[in-house]
Amino acid sequence: MAEAGFVVARIGRPHGLRGEVTVQLHTDDPEGRFVAGGQFVTEPPERGPLTLRSVRVHQGVYLLAFDGHPDREAAEELRGTRLLVDEEHADEDDAEGWREEDLLGFDVVLVDGTHLGSVSGLHLRPVQDLLEVRTPRGDVLVPFVEELVPEVDEEARRVVVDPPPGLVELGEER
Repeated sequence: MAEAGFVVARIGRPHGLRGEVTVQLHTDDPEGRFVAGGQFVTEPPERGPLTLRSVRVHQGVYLLAFDGHPDREAAEELRGTRLLVDEEHADEDDAEGWREEDLLGFDVVLVDGTHLGSVSGLHLRPVQDLLEVRTPRGDVLVPFVEELVPEVDEEARRVVVDPPPGLVELGEER
């Protein structure tokens, strides 16, 4: 976790020509968190602070634009930047849950101990998040819900999954 506070989003690729960027959300309250005029500390710190110029949702993806970044080229410079809020402005939801950078590289095992692969991504979605697991047969997306992911052991850097039949048999011969 960043020392300045909690990560609420990570900036992705530019969208369009007016300086908008896509973001990977790390908050359960994007409507309350992303408001024009809002300011964010950044990681790396030299890219900020950033003041939010505009917010809109396009096909389910949040698009943000920041003061001082008026075009696509300037927006590209922000790619990979994490937007943070300090602890006194963080919601309880911001402190809970998992961030992709927390889980990358964790071993993924089935409930019987069989090694499945390793965490290669976390896709945050409005309904349920998806854990991306790199297996020898290809990448598999596992809904990141307690019924299918009953245990995340930070100390052991291990995730236990209990997938339904057929979910992880990607690429196996029948």
